[in-house]
Amino acid sequence: MLVGQLVDQAADKEMSLRDGASVLWAHPQVRRELGELLEVLEERVSHLTPDLRILHDVPLHVYGRYTRIEILAACAKGEGAKVIPWQTGVLYVEELPADLFAFTLDKSVGGFSPTTRYRDYAISRDLIHWESQSVTRADSETGERYQEQAARGSHVLLFARLNTSERAFHFLGPARYVRHEGEQPMAITWKLEYRLPGDLYQAFAAAVA
Repeated sequence: MLVGQLVDQAADKEMSLRDGASVLWAHPQVRRELGELLEVLEERVSHLTPDLRILHDVPLHVYGRYTRIEILAACAKGEGAKVIPWQTGVLYVEELPADLFAFTLDKSVGGFSPTTRYRDYAISRDLIHWESQSVTRADSETGERYQEQAARGSHVLLFARLNTSERAFHFLGPARYVRHEGEQPMAITWKLEYRLPGDLYQAFAAAVA
């Protein structure tokens, strides 16, 4: 995750993870600055961040904040030091298996088109209202996977940010399908395994008020 974040712009598909780490190791001033930065950030930790117990090989922590590159690297999506492109808000990682949903709460700014202003918000501290892509039908392969995720042994991982000025998303943890209404898009209610901390819930509620 660290290597992917730092060398993404310079890396090509041929750069191995070892080569990416060598690039970082060749710059002692960067390593020194990273060490100082980590010490500062450690003092700013505002939430306990439980491990993701259901996927032991995915080094994400609930309530941690991650960029798309870090999320993809954690899920091993890519070759070597380079992760795959991810521009949309949904991605299915068959190898896990898990659906990754990265969504922005406040869509009043940021260039969202009328077809991508999905209504995503916290209903309560443990329920999230989320809308699928506008092409998703309830009886499609994707729609059925969402509805049957528990029975299929598939996972849903939610990542949310307040607005597009934030590069990193709060990892809300795994969620379970509760119900849905309509289709194209499907308006789905997900139940979080970990309840939102009070401050996050208030921030999320204010973002869509």
